Amino acid sequence: MTNILIINGHQPYPSSQGRLNAALVERARTHLEALGHSVHVTEPAKGWDVEAEIASHQWADAILLQFPVNWMGAPWSLKKYMDEVYSAGMDGRLANGDGRSREDASRQYGSGGTLAGRKYMLSLTFNAPASAFDDPAEYLFGGRSVDDLMWPQHMNFRFFGMEALPTFAAYDVIKTPQVEADFARFTEYLNAAFGPAQTEASRVAA
Repeated sequence: MTNILIINGHQPYPSSQGRLNAALVERARTHLEALGHSVHVTEPAKGWDVEAEIASHQWADAILLQFPVNWMGAPWSLKKYMDEVYSAGMDGRLANGDGRSREDASRQYGSGGTLAGRKYMLSLTFNAPASAFDDPAEYLFGGRSVDDLMWPQHMNFRFFGMEALPTFAAYDVIKTPQVEADFARFTEYLNAAFGPAQTEASRVAA
């Protein structure tokens, strides 16, 4: 992977200015650039140009989606960004419609993605503690995982034919933050997910 698009999906509020998500984005940008990748960052809360964002998705070998989980989903500005950019990209640039064809009844819904071979990674911040997940005794999630909760996001990228990298999560960031430990884990995730960028010579040799 050489070209990486980072989407900072935080929506600022008076009580939440997004410093942690911004710090994770900046850490990802500088670390990935140091590994030799080309990185582009976009922030939906600051507005966007649909055509430019579609072009960025086509340019990217991988997408890192960074956002806080607000009321069990993506912040509203990120959702609006997806509604506008991804709907426009269904003209073949991100997906050929929903993949179905009147001429071929065997084609399944969601199989029209045109970004096959690309990767994506979710990086999330939670007020919830890690112990709230993967435990049937826990009241709210009832044994479900972070990826269960984020399944709609995974389906969005699967719709484009993309493949998931392991999800990163920073937990309990309001009541019991562990920022330095989270930064260290995040760097490990970046190294494992992306690694050093391949040069043209190394790609040919491979």
